[in-house]
Amino acid sequence: MKFKTILLSCALLVSSYSFATEKKTLRIAVLAFGTVNWELAALKSQNLMAGADIKLDIHPVANPQAGKIALQSGAVDMIVSDWVWVSRLRSTGSDFTFYPYSTTSGALIVPKKSSIKSVADLQGKKLGIAGGELDKNWLLLQTLAQQKIHLDLNASVEKIYGAPPLLNQQIQHHRVDAIINYWHFAARLEAKGYKQLINGKDILHQLGIKEQVPTLGYVFNRKWGLQNKSIINSFLKATQQAKDQLCQIDAVWQSIIPLTKTADLATQNKLRERYCAGRIKHWGENEQLAASKIYSLLRKLSNNKLTGRSEIIQPGTFWNIQ
Repeated sequence: MKFKTILLSCALLVSSYSFATEKKTLRIAVLAFGTVNWELAALKSQNLMAGADIKLDIHPVANPQAGKIALQSGAVDMIVSDWVWVSRLRSTGSDFTFYPYSTTSGALIVPKKSSIKSVADLQGKKLGIAGGELDKNWLLLQTLAQQKIHLDLNASVEKIYGAPPLLNQQIQHHRVDAIINYWHFAARLEAKGYKQLINGKDILHQLGIKEQVPTLGYVFNRKWGLQNKSIINSFLKATQQAKDQLCQIDAVWQSIIPLTKTADLATQNKLRERYCAGRIKHWGENEQLAASKIYSLLRKLSNNKLTGRSEIIQPGTFWNIQ
């Protein structure tokens, strides 16, 4: 009888240990060739989540819309998207929330010897725009042109919308005079000698917004996040560590070079420079108040098409690590 009791106690101990060490799976959808893969790879290679009770299940997706569908359907727990979209969903009853990933946004790019020296010089030019008519950088650039030089940029340029890789090709073949493209596509052009005339941060600065406001962030269900708060916060802190290591330790950066799909050092260096410029240094009340100002600008110029009808960013849109 005593022997059976010992066996039972051992079995209970083994069972308790297995339960205690069982890790929760975090399903995250990422663009197949997106920059989020860089820091997730660094998380793994540097073992930055060794002490966290979580394991990652990466779901590659072909485009941002596929990721949004996966999140809304419950196929994944997390994606990277923008806070305007999160606020709009919250206004319709969804319970998603946002934590910053990067402050780096798109840029206005022109050829090295272009006659375009300022936003005013875009008049009468062919302008390629990634993201469509509701692209945030395009909307904010229109706001800047209207406020600073009283120029209706939308009516003054020949607009050509297209996918980011296609727009890079268009400017290299002299089919457009300038493009507004996402930061990593812009960086590839810069490495070839093209000039960045103005970027998203510059636009905001000239509009009077001094804070570094994130453009993209990790998005997940808020109720689910509150139920798994320690795990989510551990993951978010680990991603910040991964970014720091990619930017500060050359060996870590070299380990993810294959993911950049580049062969030349100039492009790799420019990608690293722009990526690291987007690290989140502050995230609190000031940045969130600045986001409210940006929201108002976007809402006005898009005529509610981008933001929805809500006049303010919905409460609960932003997640804070305590």
